[in-house]
Amino acid sequence: MTTPELDPDIVEAPYPFQRHLGFDFAAWRPDYCRLTLPLAHELMNRYGIPHGGVHAAMLDSAMGFAGCYTGDRDAPRLAMTLSLNVNYLGQARGGVLIAEGTRTGGGRKTFFAEGKITDEQGTVVATGTGVFRYRG
Repeated sequence: MTTPELDPDIVEAPYPFQRHLGFDFAAWRPDYCRLTLPLAHELMNRYGIPHGGVHAAMLDSAMGFAGCYTGDRDAPRLAMTLSLNVNYLGQARGGVLIAEGTRTGGGRKTFFAEGKITDEQGTVVATGTGVFRYRG
């Protein structure tokens, strides 16, 4: 029996910034999160490519959610970003950004994560690492 990539019953309602950018959950499980974002005109910079801040926000979100999975919508775990590093590696060729975040370690109060953004054609667009602190 295969486990579904995303149980819709555990996904929280979109928060305002998520709604503004337009990204959605594609997968969420312990230590892993995948988000997707269809590219739209308002996400582009002056050159007509996705603004670097979009990549940073997607990496930050995917890595943060990777460390905050509880499996229970009514018992969310929250974290705040302490450090975020983004490496811009290529230009998206497709029309959808896919951000994947993986919790790589940590302890009771903080965790570490790494992330990658590709497009639906597999082009690696950006990578990142982050340090996050659990809240409350």
